[in-house]
Amino acid sequence: MSTTIAGIKIPDSALARATTDYIRDIESDLLYHHSRRVFLFGALSGERQQLAYDPELLYVGAMFHDLGLIEGHRSDDERFEVDGANAAAAFLKPYGLSDDDIEQVWLSIALHTTPGVPKHLRPTVALVTAGVEMDVLGMDYAAFSSVQREAVVHAHPRGEGFKECIICAFADGLRHRPQTTFGNVKTDVLKDQEPGFKPMNFVEVIRNSPWVN
Repeated sequence: MSTTIAGIKIPDSALARATTDYIRDIESDLLYHHSRRVFLFGALSGERQQLAYDPELLYVGAMFHDLGLIEGHRSDDERFEVDGANAAAAFLKPYGLSDDDIEQVWLSIALHTTPGVPKHLRPTVALVTAGVEMDVLGMDYAAFSSVQREAVVHAHPRGEGFKECIICAFADGLRHRPQTTFGNVKTDVLKDQEPGFKPMNFVEVIRNSPWVN
């Protein structure tokens, strides 16, 4: 039986159910509930903007978007967003989705921490980021009614201290591969959480390149 939260129906296809089961078994309560809220806030944003989005693709993108932080699903040399995107693409292949649909999900995960770009792309890509930005950063908070926000959080609680807990979850998934935060927002996480962390500097990279001038 399908579930409706804040007027948004949770996809109930075989793929969606398999996605829920897979992520629920792997991720902590913190990341699982966060991912469900990302779907709901992303879908609500899509409804408000009257975008023709695919709920199933949006759901998979939202549910997999932080998988690359989890031990056993994270690499040593890729950005965590890419790890999650690759895992989602591999998960989708047996379900017979088109290459275009799989690429949309891949991009929605790979770009969800790249400000200013996803909103110009397809709805699946734009709305995963919109959901993340609402739940983590509070962006467009006032555009969601208090009834919508309360319904989402009632179904999938933020829990005590979500802000600090999600920062810690990011750091736990990144501290073994700090070089992958170069040029992206997760640099700020390691600067905050890892004493002595010195991020790569883009200007220094240019000046220290092997070119003579």
